[in-house]
Amino acid sequence: MTSGAGPEDWREYVMCLQQDRGQRMRQMDSLVPTLNDLYKQGRMTWTEQGKGWIGRPEEVLGALATDGFHECRRETAASPSRHGPAEGAWDGINPHTKSVASVTWTVRREPEPPMVFIEIDGDSITRPAPTPVER
Repeated sequence: MTSGAGPEDWREYVMCLQQDRGQRMRQMDSLVPTLNDLYKQGRMTWTEQGKGWIGRPEEVLGALATDGFHECRRETAASPSRHGPAEGAWDGINPHTKSVASVTWTVRREPEPPMVFIEIDGDSITRPAPTPVER
């Protein structure tokens, strides 16, 4: 939310905070992984060359939902060949921590996997969060 946001922008922000989107508390043994789980399982890998993550956007968005983020906005652009979205953007908020997550992605030509860029509270996520033992 920008500092010059008007009253309508403010209402959208509050509505996003209040939305449940039908999500319930997930059990610890949830089948949907967290971002750290995706990384540990090799389903999301960092690339210095691209300065982003290689992974499936839908898995990353699902992991953020598991991590407590609720979708506020999603946009996709169709590829020129019309075989699905070529790029997209997603914003979500964690109503408990008030953290804001932003994800953008680009679907590259086959066989290259999609490139995903993740920010939380304006900071680029370039490595997994430390586990309690690493802190």
